[in-house]
Amino acid sequence: MAHECILDTRRFEETAQITVDDIAKRLIDSGFHAPTMSWPVAGTLMVEPTESETKAELDRFIDAMLSIRAEISEVESGRMDAENNPLKNAPHTVNDLVADWDRPYSRKQGCFPPGAFKVDKYWPPVGRVDNVYGDRHLVCTCPPLTDYEDG
Repeated sequence: MAHECILDTRRFEETAQITVDDIAKRLIDSGFHAPTMSWPVAGTLMVEPTESETKAELDRFIDAMLSIRAEISEVESGRMDAENNPLKNAPHTVNDLVADWDRPYSRKQGCFPPGAFKVDKYWPPVGRVDNVYGDRHLVCTCPPLTDYEDG
């Protein structure tokens, strides 16, 4: 019996400029590790719940996904800005929570979406990063090779 499903998110890029990356990063705000992205099909999420997950955890995941879909609908309808919304700004960090807030949605919506724990919430150490740039430009933080030479 199969234990995974593939969620096709490609149409949201056409209707709302929301990518599979945006959805995966928004799941982080709810405390979920991003599912496998774009494999085996580009623009999709592969969700693999296991029998070790409780019904409460599965329900929490469903709440998060329904909330993400509702946010996408807000962008599709034009009620939410296509470039400045909880999906495009995800994941939200603790710095986002305590710093000045200049976003067109509430701090609560950004930092505590449905499915997120109010107590013992996971806070990502960094916000949005440029995945493509990181994939194409190696940034080494190692000491220079001369530090390894015998002196």
